[in-house]
This record gives sequence, C-alpha cells and structure tokens, in this order.
Amino acid sequence: MEERTSTPMSGDAMERKIDELLQAVRNADPTELENIKSIIRKKVRFFDRMSLAAMLLKNAMDGRRREDRQERRPRPEKAERKNAEPQAKDKPEAREKQEKPLPEGARTLYLNIGKMKHLYAKDLSKLLQTELGIAREDIYQIRVHDKYSFVTMSEENCAKAIEKLDNQAINGRTAKVTYSEK
Repeated sequence: MEERTSTPMSGDAMERKIDELLQAVRNADPTELENIKSIIRKKVRFFDRMSLAAMLLKNAMDGRRREDRQERRPRPEKAERKNAEPQAKDKPEAREKQEKPLPEGARTLYLNIGKMKHLYAKDLSKLLQTELGIAREDIYQIRVHDKYSFVTMSEENCAKAIEKLDNQAINGRTAKVTYSEK
C-alpha cells in the first residue's frame, strides 16, 4: 500500500486540533509544562519557536490521519507479569535495596554531619575503620542524609566511636556523635 508523505490539511480540521491542544494545555500539569517550556527555551531559538509549533501541529495532524487510515491492530497479549519478569531477588537493583537483618546487639549512631558537608558513606566508612581499627564487615549499615548520618555497628564499636569521634572536627564541622533514638 502506498502512503503519501504529505497531504493538504483542511482549515477546519486544523482549527479543531488547535482547540483540542489548547484544552489539553489547560488540563495539563503546570510543572510538567514548565519543564517542557524550559527545554524549548534552551534548545530552540526565539524566532524558530513558531515554526516548531507549526511543525508539531502538522505532525499531530499527520498522526491522526494515519490512525484513521489504518485499522488499529490489537497488541499481542503479554504473558503474566509473574512469569515474564524475573523475581525481585534476581534483579541487581532489588538485591541492593533489600536490607539485611541486623545482628543482635547492634546499635545505631547519629552523626550531625551529612552530604551538605561533603561526607559520604565511603568516607565515613574509611574514617570509622582508621579511627576505631575495625574492619568494613564490622560496620553493618551507613545511611548518609543531607545534614546528618546514621551508622549501625555492634554496641562496643558504637561506644568506641562516641568516645573517639564526639567533638572531633570532620570536614570542617565539629561532630556530635550520640546513640540514635530510633
């Protein structure tokens, strides 16, 4: 079947499409529209924006005509998600997010320094290992937030950390290390 690349558009059909698009603009999420407008401002010169709008309208009209001409074929049915997708434990992303159960006697420390002071989990792990003389495996969990961090270790390592790191300067800030109230 031969398909034309361009067909003339009737003025009435174009006006209806513009009305549809304007209605869609009124009903759209304003933040999403702002993001799109920002991208257009960055990528399209001011004097080319009207031409871009005309081209988008033309493409929208062409797409509608193709849909009218072609009979929509039903999509083949997908296999059930349970059978089609691997189990969550097989996915690497899911493995990272699954929290391991903490050993008995583990405690969590609160540290008043976080990402805003350029403290990251890797740096905090190295600091704890050098200051406390412990291995990486002795640190059960590190969670670094913007302004504070949490470290989970055995209770004896937590006591050592409070003793050695409390009131010490870390990345230009005096550290306050206490047991977490969680």
